[in-house]
Formats: sequence, C-alpha cells, structure tokens
Amino acid sequence: MAQRGTQLDINRDALGNAVMSRFTRNRSFRLLFSATAVSNLGDGIAALAFPWLATLITRDPALIAFVGFATRLPWFLFAIPAGVITDRRDRRRLMVQADGVRVLVTLAVIALVSGGGAESSVNQPLLAISALSALAFLLGCAEVVRDNAAQTVLPSIIDKTGLERANGQMWTIEQIMGSFIGPPLAGILIAWALPAPFVVIALGFALAAWLVCQIHVPVRQPAKRRHPLVEIREGWHWMRAHPTILRLAIMLGLMNALAMMAITILVLVSQDILDLSAAGHGVLLTAGAAGGVAGGVFGPRIVAALGPMGSVRLALVLFPIPFALIALSSNAWIVAVALFVEMAAGLIWNITTVSYRQRRIPDALLGRVNSLYRFFGWGMMPVGALAGGWIVSAAEPGLGHDLALRLPYVVASLGSVALGVYGWARLRLSH
Repeated sequence: MAQRGTQLDINRDALGNAVMSRFTRNRSFRLLFSATAVSNLGDGIAALAFPWLATLITRDPALIAFVGFATRLPWFLFAIPAGVITDRRDRRRLMVQADGVRVLVTLAVIALVSGGGAESSVNQPLLAISALSALAFLLGCAEVVRDNAAQTVLPSIIDKTGLERANGQMWTIEQIMGSFIGPPLAGILIAWALPAPFVVIALGFALAAWLVCQIHVPVRQPAKRRHPLVEIREGWHWMRAHPTILRLAIMLGLMNALAMMAITILVLVSQDILDLSAAGHGVLLTAGAAGGVAGGVFGPRIVAALGPMGSVRLALVLFPIPFALIALSSNAWIVAVALFVEMAAGLIWNITTVSYRQRRIPDALLGRVNSLYRFFGWGMMPVGALAGGWIVSAAEPGLGHDLALRLPYVVASLGSVALGVYGWARLRLSH
C-alpha cells in the first residue's frame, strides 16, 4: 500500500511537471499572462489613486464611497448583457476594444486632474465627485466586458487538467501587480505629481491591448443569434439546474458586498486612525497583496490536498478574522496581517470556485453563465460601497469618528460568520 501511494505521488508530480511544461511552451498563455500583469498594474494604481483623489476633493465618507459605488455599478447593470456579447463575438477582440476604451477614459481623468480639478473643486465637491464618479463608471463598464471575456478565453487556450495551476498563476500575477506593486507605486507617483499615476495607468492599458492582439485563440463556431433575452434565459436555466454554482454566486455577492463595505472606508482608516500618508497606505495594501501571492502560489496545492469542498470551507473559516482584527485595532501592523489573511483566503476561494465552474460550464454558454455568476457575485459590490459610507455617516454623530469608522468592519465580520455557517451546511463541491 505504501509503495502504491509513492507511485501515485510520482505520477502526480510528473503530471504537474508536464502541465508546467505546456504552460512555458504555450505562447498564447504567456501573452495573456503578460497582458493580465500590466493591466492589473493599472488597476492596482487606480485602486489607490481614485479614492485618494476623492479625499483631496472632500472628507465626506458618503461622497467618497460614491466613487467606489460608481466603479462597481457596471457589474450590476451590464454583467448579464456582457455575457451575451462575449458568447456572440470574438473574445480576444473584445478584450482589446475594452482596454482601448480604458485608455481613453484614463486620458480624460488626466485632463481633469491636470486642469486643477481636484484642488480647485474644494468649494464644489459635489460637482467634482460627480465628474470623477462618471469617469470611474465608464472604466468599470469597460472592465466588465474585458474581465468577462478574459475569464472565458482561458479555458480555450489551456487544457482543463491544468486549470487550477493556470488560475493560480493568473491570480498570483494579478495580486503581485494589482496589490503588491500598484498601490505603493501609486503612493510614490501621487507624491511626485498628481497626474502621474493616471499616466502610468493609461500606458498599462495600452500595452495590455497590444499584447492581447498577439494571442491566438481557436476559432469558435459562430452562435446563431437570437433575441438577447432568449440567450440570457438559456444561461439562467443552466445555472438553475446546477444549484451549487448558483449558491456560490449568491454567496460571492454577499462576500463582495461586505468586503467592499470595508475596502471603501479603508482609505479613511489609514488617514484618520493609522495616520498614514499616501505612500504608507500603498505599503499597507501590499500586505494584502502578499497574502494574495501566498494564496495564488499555495492555493492549487491546498485544493489538491483538501479537495474543492475542504478548500472552500477553509476560506469560509478565515473570512471573518481580518474584519474583526481591523475593527479592534489601531496598529498598522495588525491591520497589515488582517489584509494578508483576507487576501490569502480570497485567493483560495477564487482558485477553487473559478476552476470549478470553468470545468463544468459548456463553452457555448460560458460567457452567459459566467456573466450571470458575476452579476450575482460582483453586482452587490456597489451596494457594499455605498453601505460603508452610509454606515459611517449615520453612526458618526452618536459614536464619534473613530468608532464610526470601525463599525463597517464589525458588520462585515458578523456577516462573514453567517455566510460561513450557511456554506458549511449547504455547499457540496464534487471533485
């Protein structure tokens, strides 16, 4: 029996090495990986630059939260139509076009900032926040199309036996560039010149578009075009027939709402509780990126060891802990540990659930079902963003500024506990 176990380990290692060898020879995967890296560098810089720019315009938590709301609102409004478009059209071309739109919108932000919009709008914060939110909304619209197309392209260029490893690598580079390098670089660029981070963002999106242009994606049989509602119903009927995927989507939506509630207020926590500068806030966010990298590197091994169900349960146990730590602490190091744990747990969840649905959803329905999944999973994020600002604004007169800033994290921690109990009871993920 021991000899057989050793042989199984050898075979598993050989399979892993063969999959890695295919990755290194797969030019399309390397290009997609590189495009993801530079695109997420832009996203990471934007994740700090937009809310920090909002705090230069106003100190009102509700107005600051509105920028985050505008960024995520497209996932609620356009995720489902984007799925129909993704299944109808060339997915590679959609990614290029979406990145092109993001370049143009970022240039508009540069024009706003260079014209003194942030500094001269202190007396007109509502007008300035409205303009910034409108541009953030347009960036979010392009992101919906681009990300949905990118996630449906991956199974076309990677063998399904290597999806966990491929997704692990993709999520790892997203975390390295989007959270490990992007935020601190944004802090340095803001300190140098306010338009600088947005210039780098535009360059990153342009380079990503060029890289995607070089990817070879197998030609898909054009689907017969019908009324969009008919096509959406097909995706919905498939999803309802697979309740585990539907439950995962709804749970993801609630998790993301809670996380967005916390993330939206984090910039004020850094400034008013932790007393951090823009550069210090960027460095703090790298702790989350380090957790994301750890989750991306070790996530596939954890999934292999625990299986999909065990991995999801591990993530559910970890999710409430970071919010509780931030709610109780005024120490930047403890907050950094909390962000590390949060992102590590998030990567374990993502690698497990994304691979699970990529393997099970038929290619002809992948765009539509994936968009429905993201409608539930990401559509709640703008609600969470607004809720974070509203909670702080409503609680501040009675609790004071410090305690009011901590209240969204208490709510997020308790909500995560409830989701964990539900997930342990209702989820059943097979190998």
